[in-house]
Amino acid sequence: MAKHYHHGNSPAAWTGVIIAFIGFCIGGAFTVTAQPIGVVAGLVVVGLGGVAGLVMRSMGLGHDPNPDAPH
Repeated sequence: MAKHYHHGNSPAAWTGVIIAFIGFCIGGAFTVTAQPIGVVAGLVVVGLGGVAGLVMRSMGLGHDPNPDAPH
C-alpha cells in the first residue's frame, strides 16, 4: 500500500519558504547593485525563514512526521 505524503504542505512550511524566498530576492537585488551589506541582510532573512518554520512547526502548525504511529 502506498503511503500518503504531505510534501511539506503546511502553514509552517509555506511561511518558512515565503520568508526565505523574500530573503533570496533581497540578496539577489543587492548582489546586482554590488552592496555586500544588503547581501548579508538577505542571508539573515533567509535564516529567519528557517527559524520561523521551525518555531511554527513546534507550535503544532506543521504536519505530524509519523502519522501512522499510535497515539
